Amino acid sequence: MPVPATELDFLRLSYRPDLHVLFMRWNRVVTPQEHRAGYQAALVFAQPPQAANWLIDLRIRGLAEAEDFTWVLTDFRAAMRQALPGRELRMAYLVTPYQQALINSRISAQETVFRTFIEEQAAYQWLGVPLPEAH
Repeated sequence: MPVPATELDFLRLSYRPDLHVLFMRWNRVVTPQEHRAGYQAALVFAQPPQAANWLIDLRIRGLAEAEDFTWVLTDFRAAMRQALPGRELRMAYLVTPYQQALINSRISAQETVFRTFIEEQAAYQWLGVPLPEAH
């Protein structure tokens, strides 16, 4: 089964219907305009399958400016809720240890939508993706 995907100069989006996960893999450091455009493109991409679980790889892109981070937590979260009504939203950020410490210092401990991970397997578990059993 082909995996639906789209590619921008700075971002690759794909959706795994078997896992019910939208993947956002940033290819390089981006400008604030590209940052917002990437999230907007991902939201459009997420609507047909109603993808509410996202794995966002920030390791290459790096951290967003504080203003853009706040935009994701407020304006973009509201846009997601409107575009994906009735869905439990989860955005797992795959990050470096440095990025994790900084991002975690900026979000509330009670945050339920956004969470950071250094290892992909832990992110999948939080997203509720069934992992294959080891033999």
